[in-house]
Amino acid sequence: MSNIRVAVIVGSIRRDSINRRLALAVERLAPKELTFEHVRIDDLPLYNQDFDGDYPATCKRLKQQLESADALLFATAEYNRSIPGVLKNAIDIASRPWGTNSFAGKPGAVIGTSIGSTGTALSQQHLRNVLAYLDVQMLAQPEVFVHFKDELIDAEGHISNEGTQKFLQGFIDRYVTWVKRFQ
Repeated sequence: MSNIRVAVIVGSIRRDSINRRLALAVERLAPKELTFEHVRIDDLPLYNQDFDGDYPATCKRLKQQLESADALLFATAEYNRSIPGVLKNAIDIASRPWGTNSFAGKPGAVIGTSIGSTGTALSQQHLRNVLAYLDVQMLAQPEVFVHFKDELIDAEGHISNEGTQKFLQGFIDRYVTWVKRFQ
């Protein structure tokens, strides 16, 4: 099997994002045949249909990164029980203008962590709804709602809890199987 390129979109642009830590933890557990590229979304302008005819360079970069990927992995925060605005903005940019949806047909999955006991369950459901409309083939199970506690995952993605590591290993194993179905 050839190398599988995964575009990682972290829905939090906070410097010490715990969702970035979660994404790194999952990457560390993945087989070597997957390579991960974090897609930058913090420098994008707010989506405006006026630039559909001539996208700004940062928007073109986003679309190219997604189009060159074989699969998608979203690690999202939950703000006010929904998708962070910066993530929704990136999705709007990458799916426009009409007929140039950079997500279409790609396999994907969504994971998330929060200090709240329900993790990012509502944000993930909203994100799944948006991505279904955009023709992303979403992995349904297992759902990954991690209740984040201090020292659970460090800044480099090392997991301190054996149960969490086992659960995330199960997720990445299923994700790899899912992505390979689309190769």
